[in-house]
Amino acid sequence: MNIKILTPESVIFEGDVDSVLLPGKNGDFHIKKDHADIVSSLINGNVQLFTTQIAENFAKFFTKENDAKSIFSFPIKSGVVEFHNNKGIILAE
Repeated sequence: MNIKILTPESVIFEGDVDSVLLPGKNGDFHIKKDHADIVSSLINGNVQLFTTQIAENFAKFFTKENDAKSIFSFPIKSGVVEFHNNKGIILAE
């Protein structure tokens, strides 16, 4: 599935991931391939991308978690996510 993360300053990620864990208003939620369409607000927390690697031009924005799987996190203050047909756009602050 394809995820794009945008901030007011720039595009900080665009690429394929296995899944994404997001900080929602009612708790964290995980979006995986073939997830139902969703639009949701996001709160202060970390967006976590589950993927094998992140392109060099985006890597500077992320912290690699200490885990057996490749998890990359990016802190946000708030935002919104839209996911449809295995494509997600995250607008984050």
